[in-house]
Amino acid sequence: MAKYTVEVGEGGHYRIAGELTFETVPEIWQRHDRFAADGDTVTVDLAGVTRADSAGLVLLVEWLRAAQHQHKQIRFQNIPGPLLAIAKVSSLDTLLPLQ
Repeated sequence: MAKYTVEVGEGGHYRIAGELTFETVPEIWQRHDRFAADGDTVTVDLAGVTRADSAGLVLLVEWLRAAQHQHKQIRFQNIPGPLLAIAKVSSLDTLLPLQ
């Protein structure tokens, strides 16, 4: 059984569910290192994330870099509390476009 899912919706909307951990992030990055959005903005909804560690935060930073490389804006929505706490402790909450 998969430990995560990534749904690619219309209009550059992504939904992430499950785990963003050292175990899952490399595979997620390998499969989703570019955004399939036609528009200028990508939205990543993390409401379905059930478990996350610092690797999940690294994934968000890498997605930010990938979006910038593709000349797109990116927004992260519904950040899970533990992931937000790691971002704040590491001062990445000021770098990432968190909502």
